[in-house]
Amino acid sequence: MSTSPPLGTVPPTGTAPLLSAETLKVAFPGRRGAATARAVDGVDLDIRPGEIVALVGESGCGKTTLARSLLGLVPPTSGRVTFGGAPLPSTGRALKAYRKRVQLVLQDPSGSLNPRHTVYDAVAEGLRIHGYAGDERAAVSGALSRAGLRPAERFFLRFPHELSGGQRQRVVIAGALVLEPELIVADEPVASLDASVRGEILALLLRLRDELGLSALVVTHDLGLAWNIADRVAVMYLGRIVETGPVERLLTAPQHPYTRALLSVLPEAEGEPVVLAGEPPDPSKVPSGCRFHARCQVLASGEAERAGVAEECRTVDLPVLNGGGDTQVACHWAAARGGTP
Repeated sequence: MSTSPPLGTVPPTGTAPLLSAETLKVAFPGRRGAATARAVDGVDLDIRPGEIVALVGESGCGKTTLARSLLGLVPPTSGRVTFGGAPLPSTGRALKAYRKRVQLVLQDPSGSLNPRHTVYDAVAEGLRIHGYAGDERAAVSGALSRAGLRPAERFFLRFPHELSGGQRQRVVIAGALVLEPELIVADEPVASLDASVRGEILALLLRLRDELGLSALVVTHDLGLAWNIADRVAVMYLGRIVETGPVERLLTAPQHPYTRALLSVLPEAEGEPVVLAGEPPDPSKVPSGCRFHARCQVLASGEAERAGVAEECRTVDLPVLNGGGDTQVACHWAAARGGTP
């Protein structure tokens, strides 16, 4: 039986998490003696029943590696993942059962769909993998309908090349929904779509949350997308979550300089955009102190010096945020101004 909140409501902060990462780390050994890449370097993150969490950050910050580790596709180096309070299984039948309850939606529907499979076969594939014993046709039809492809039977015999980009993404979503998951992980779900179609797919994900009590982790580089879909946002930089909190509070009153920089380039942002210096550091060469300090506009402008924390920014590491629902920030400068270190 589902433990989701009443439809259309956002779960309160005290609701027990559906999925949790606890001090999660994923490291990849370097080749030929090169240093280990710390792709995910200590992450706490909770997703509650019926909640949509947006995981936001630049390319290369570790978002996709974190998402794949939560799915059991990339084993953690340390830390743990729990689902419904139970540790994530690592092998065999239990892991297969977990992946039925937590489904992945990829950013490129063209790459996700076999061009030789009809829409019906694409959606039915998961049912066949998991040995579904019910009415396959009815399950496929219901999933397509929930994904907004109606009447579903009109799409059964079509091939991916006969569909629009938005329709292909709906087929991918239907393939996830057919297994009746409790959580979906959507990796850049609208990145490959035209602007006119993006809003439709985001509205679909919101409707699925309201109608099915479905939870979602949406991985994106776009804070504007997070504003339109998320209940809560986690901002990731160089393997760590540096700020997290309810979407409206975080996006209207950001505390971390990195979050502020990401927001400054949105079309609706006021003032001049913040141009960050250089590229994100190599995850095999994580700097000392705050890992953002080499690119930080607050440190460069002298604001951190005036706040008396410039040396801490360069030399003192910050704690892993605890993954809860309240606004939290890992930043010496924000802490000096009354934020949470």
